Amino acid sequence: MNKFWLTLFLITLFLNPISGSVKADSLTIAVITDLHYLSPELAVEGEALSVFERQTGRNVKDLHEVFDKVLDDLISEEVDILLVTGDITNHGERLSHEGFLEKILPLQESGTQVFVIPGNHDINIQDAKAYRGEFATPADNISKEEFAELYKSMGYDDALMRDDASLSYLYEIDEYTWLLAIDTNRYDEYEKGYLSGGRIKQQTMDWMLDILNDADSKGIRVLGMMHHGLLEHLPYQSTLFPDYLIEEWQKNSEILADAGLEIVFTGHFHSNDITMQTTHSGNTIYDVETASLAQYPFAYRIMKLSDTDLTIETRFVTDVPGNPDLDKVYRRRLETITRNVASSRLQNMGMPFSEVMTEVLTDLIVKLNTAHVSGDEKPDPELMSAVQTFAAFLGNSVVEEDYTFDFPPADNNLVIEFFIPEDN
Repeated sequence: MNKFWLTLFLITLFLNPISGSVKADSLTIAVITDLHYLSPELAVEGEALSVFERQTGRNVKDLHEVFDKVLDDLISEEVDILLVTGDITNHGERLSHEGFLEKILPLQESGTQVFVIPGNHDINIQDAKAYRGEFATPADNISKEEFAELYKSMGYDDALMRDDASLSYLYEIDEYTWLLAIDTNRYDEYEKGYLSGGRIKQQTMDWMLDILNDADSKGIRVLGMMHHGLLEHLPYQSTLFPDYLIEEWQKNSEILADAGLEIVFTGHFHSNDITMQTTHSGNTIYDVETASLAQYPFAYRIMKLSDTDLTIETRFVTDVPGNPDLDKVYRRRLETITRNVASSRLQNMGMPFSEVMTEVLTDLIVKLNTAHVSGDEKPDPELMSAVQTFAAFLGNSVVEEDYTFDFPPADNNLVIEFFIPEDN
């Protein structure tokens, strides 16, 4: 079995990087992330746009309708707060930032307070592009300072505190709750394109610890949000996909948990997953990662925050007016892209895989990836068949009870109970 599971975890390298009771005075909080919004002004029908859509698997009109449907639902739910955890735009285009702000205005006017933090695709992107006509052409990007100015109504202007070293900020949601928006990006280092990896600068960490210590002394709960993952969401993620976690994630997550941070909302990995870690001192922190609104399974979160717990519900967009089979179409697209990437990388490994073995591995990778992005991975018959076929090639056998790929707790619907000090 050891050989089987070690091999199974290693092949994930080829994944496409892609209810409880609620008090009447609770807050309704939604989370969306990784919209990769591309302004219609930059996406005009033609060869350039067709190439972009084939390469990314994204139809721009579909994604705009997905966003519209989510916004309509949030307005209907009378959401108090919306958190947007980065990769707001396709690739940092100024017009895409401006288009996002225009799209979200009705939600703000309905009474929802929106908070944003940038992702690695939002600032200082040197090769931002417009897709008009036959070829893609350069598009204007934005700077760090321009991001804060554009999104001044979404956390920056009314922040309790701003970090001098990054675009991190602290916002008072109410007298008992603070929001700590953490900028983990490396846009200051961009020369061409962007960097996927993230980190928390030491100056920013010191700033955050002062805030958490102050909050602890005042009995204030702090919620965190950032783009990159704080905790591993699948086995060997830090080895196989280090760019999807902050640098020194183990040390930093323990420091933050012991300082009193219990929950951080993240994105970046385009998967719907919740994971948790308890430190040596007994403090537990949760990383609530939400899937992308630009890719199957088009997930978003609606939550109820009370004095004692956070109730998380996940919703999925399965259809839009222009594409009633949205979930089926985009699931197939994700599987196709994953299959192409996995097959290519397996062939380029230089290992003596037979043609049949390569196909078995590729099929398993596709099914694992599709299960992971949706959360609450369960070994359905197709996945178990792929696992057992692969195990047989290794001379092993595996039964459903042996199959674990998802870290606890539940990913899609969950109640997180807060730590309540005894003297409270």
